Amino acid sequence: MQEVRLPQKLEIKMQQFLQGLIDTYAEDLVSVSLYGSGASGEFVERYSNLNLLVVLKNSDLENLKKSSCLTRRSRIINPLFLTEGYINSSTDIFPIEFLDMQENYRLLYGKDVLSGLHISTENLRFQCEQELKAKLISLRQSYLRIYKNKALLAALLFKSFNSILHILRNVLRLKGKIVVYQKQEILKEVSAQFGIKCDVFERIRQAKLKQIRLKGGEAEALFIDFIMVLEKIVDIVDKL
Repeated sequence: MQEVRLPQKLEIKMQQFLQGLIDTYAEDLVSVSLYGSGASGEFVERYSNLNLLVVLKNSDLENLKKSSCLTRRSRIINPLFLTEGYINSSTDIFPIEFLDMQENYRLLYGKDVLSGLHISTENLRFQCEQELKAKLISLRQSYLRIYKNKALLAALLFKSFNSILHILRNVLRLKGKIVVYQKQEILKEVSAQFGIKCDVFERIRQAKLKQIRLKGGEAEALFIDFIMVLEKIVDIVDKL
């Protein structure tokens, strides 16, 4: 668990939101933790949110509605309301999400519910495979609708890139690797661990950052190569 501090104005906003939760829920509030980019030191203003895990004793809709004024006022703060029981019974379904929380979080209030969570590697493998296969199906279907439109195809590539890379980070966990956050480092590690050339991912990254420009039919060619590499990765994950 890292102790990364946010810029002062964001710390103030977060503390104000936290105090609002304490005032609203009192003894019903079990804990509040900051997770994601705000806790890992990768927060980028204008692009990132402050993700808060808010653990309540009771998370029914009537109880959640009490905080509606708080959530409407703070667009940059994204609270996830759960109960401790729900968390403990859901690590087998959402291992990626809870491993990400557990890896980088900052306890702001109350009980530390994340530190003691046990998350099975088998469940992690299953989720990685399921999400990669679902992405492949979705990308193939989208390709048939938009392959003639270079701009839409490029936009779909860029949108898919981060989510696929996030899954690949967690595939590296299956190899017992300490996962990294830098996109280029993830690609290098995936290539090294699974013997797959990730040039296509690097070209997508560069195009997304406008470091290179896709001309003519390059967007479609890149998309096709992207799908081929994903198919190889899915086959490897299936056998892990």
